[in-house]
Amino acid sequence: GKGVIIAQSEQEAVTAIRDMLEGGRFGDSGRRIVVEQFLSGPEVSVLALTDGEVVRPLCSSMDHKRALDNDEGLNTGGMGTIAPNPAYTDEVAAKAMDRIFLPTIRAMNAEGRTFRGCLYFGLMVVDGDPYVIEYNCRFGDPETQVVLPMMEGDLLRAMIATREGTLAQADFSTRDGFAACVVMASGGYPVKYETGKEIFGLDANGQIPDGSATVYHAGTKREGGALCTAGGRVLGVTATAQDLRSAVEKAYTMVQSVQFDNAFYRHDIGQRALKALEQ
Repeated sequence: GKGVIIAQSEQEAVTAIRDMLEGGRFGDSGRRIVVEQFLSGPEVSVLALTDGEVVRPLCSSMDHKRALDNDEGLNTGGMGTIAPNPAYTDEVAAKAMDRIFLPTIRAMNAEGRTFRGCLYFGLMVVDGDPYVIEYNCRFGDPETQVVLPMMEGDLLRAMIATREGTLAQADFSTRDGFAACVVMASGGYPVKYETGKEIFGLDANGQIPDGSATVYHAGTKREGGALCTAGGRVLGVTATAQDLRSAVEKAYTMVQSVQFDNAFYRHDIGQRALKALEQ
């Protein structure tokens, strides 16, 4: 995520540390640093509902954190996602439930910190074993933009069951098919970028006119009746289909129908997942 440096050498790590501690690269928030073991493998995002006793994972997803194609450039808050994630097999899911999800809930209960809500598990699969990279206690963006379209059932009822402690009986599941989201960002993101650029190609509700995809607004605002950019990540364009390739192609077709000055987006969202599915 933001502020994370994946050092490929010791010298790169030393330079990054000096930039943070001495150079103030991330301001006061970068005055304390964490050095972690480097893990290599596919990353998986799992959003799960829990009422403090049971854990009900939603559809798995794959985020694309790096700003540029081929996973190059700086880390961002996410340049696109697909769901489900082919690396999250039934075997990996079972291990994650036994080794990570349920132990997390039990440990929180043991500390008197029972949690009810959405837990976001950022995982990495190393040789078939899941490891925790991060936790969040919220729906993650842009993962949610592909996870919720894959949900079969009533989200509100699931949320109520989460709060009331009846999640085990809640009627929801993951639908068949795939979802793909492509993030349209402002040129220069995640470092320096301009805002206030008028957005063209969307209807009065800020959506694709023919309704063939869903547009999530991350950084937009109205200025004198015009829809304009107001952030680094501007729009998330999400499409669904029965197969991943169709979902990805559909999302990119819709992205190309939306324009604003200095817009940029990755052109390879979903390609790693497609290669994994074809193996």
